[in-house]
Amino acid sequence: MIHMEEKYFIDIVINKEKLSSGARIFVAHCPSFGIASQGKDVDEAMKNIKEAIGLYLEEQPEKYEEMVCGEVPLFSVIEVMKGAKVTGAVRQDCS
Repeated sequence: MIHMEEKYFIDIVINKEKLSSGARIFVAHCPSFGIASQGKDVDEAMKNIKEAIGLYLEEQPEKYEEMVCGEVPLFSVIEVMKGAKVTGAVRQDCS
């Protein structure tokens, strides 16, 4: 009998931010678990957030029960003009 592991998808948001020193970093946020990590580029930020999520789930395996197996999260990006006027969706991924 072949044992197939369940596959879960977790939403990650990466933003470019500026430190007080002026240096740019990439901050990866996992809204589902309230976890964040960072890196000097997107690849490093992704590597670090994957490690952080792995450690989190290792310590709290019951969190798997809160995730939906096999469903990719939906996301959208909206443009907001100064004065809080929302102009519409810039990009949406509903794959």
